Amino acid sequence: MTTGKIICSICARGGSKGVPGKNLRPLLGKPLLVYTLDQARAANCFDAIVVSSDDEAILKCASDWGVDVSVLRPDEMANDTAAKSPAIKHCIQTAETALGISFDMMVDLDATSPLRDPSDINNAIDLLLNGDCDNVISVTPSRKSPYFNLVELNKDGFAYLSKRLETPIVRRQDSPKCFDINGSVYAWTREAFFSGPSALSSRTLLYSMPEERSIDIDTEVDWIIVRTLMEKKINYTGY
Repeated sequence: MTTGKIICSICARGGSKGVPGKNLRPLLGKPLLVYTLDQARAANCFDAIVVSSDDEAILKCASDWGVDVSVLRPDEMANDTAAKSPAIKHCIQTAETALGISFDMMVDLDATSPLRDPSDINNAIDLLLNGDCDNVISVTPSRKSPYFNLVELNKDGFAYLSKRLETPIVRRQDSPKCFDINGSVYAWTREAFFSGPSALSSRTLLYSMPEERSIDIDTEVDWIIVRTLMEKKINYTGY
């Protein structure tokens, strides 16, 4: 696969139950959304950066920052039960119409993953370009294993191990490698995206990121952890 035109979508809803208003909430002096916008620009690989939201304040923030297209998301794609993939597709199609460009690769960045490095974006794209695959998703090594210490409940309410092997695992380190999808970077070829933008298929490759760059803010505890890690980095590096 050769490099073509690449679009970056960032989908940021106005509503959030876990951390109300999180996408515009100030984090060490700037809105959470802006961290992802800055990383997208710093990656220096996108022909267009677009933001999709149902919230006019978020779209204004994106426009003030200088995105190529701000996309107003339909209400039915912005409620608590709506899947994200239709919103990404709507965002990409609206941007292609507005810009008159057909993109060859689609990259979606979660606005709630501010600890990623621009190199993570570039590395995921390189893997898509060179990995003979349909799409790439970013992950981090899982701290828990379904073969060792993840359990479920049966119909009677009793616990059982989520996945069992013929030979039981007695140490977590001996269990098959498992990964958490960290929600940081999703990348597709055009053909794979428009045939159905699924995160996982039979031709999905994983780009692994360290735990300290993989926290997706979904709760107030996540917010505190991210803020603490950012403060420590500032204190250590001086910027």
